[in-house]
Amino acid sequence: QVQLVESGGGLVQPGGSLRLSCAVSGGYFNIYTMAWYRQAPGKERELVASIDTTSSANYADFVKGRFTISRDSAKNTVFLQMNSLKPEDTAVYYCFADRPLGTDAWGQGTQVTVSS
Repeated sequence: QVQLVESGGGLVQPGGSLRLSCAVSGGYFNIYTMAWYRQAPGKERELVASIDTTSSANYADFVKGRFTISRDSAKNTVFLQMNSLKPEDTAVYYCFADRPLGTDAWGQGTQVTVSS
């Protein structure tokens, strides 16, 4: 049973930074495309960024130039470095694993609040 555990969320002022982590256990991290999604109150869940097994990354237009996704195969962990945060980035951020040999998996989410 694969498990995804996010950490690193919190309250930050506009213009600040946070680094989210997602630790993956119980599966084969190196064959998963990993992604971060977010869901703000009253809105649908949306893709923020993804990174494939070659560490090629893609970003939603609304985070390009501000967020960076990365992965560490030695630690089975994916990261999301978030800089120049805006109030509209406030949401619950979810880690996602695209598993080619099994059911896709989600983390439990971590709250990010950007407010002065």
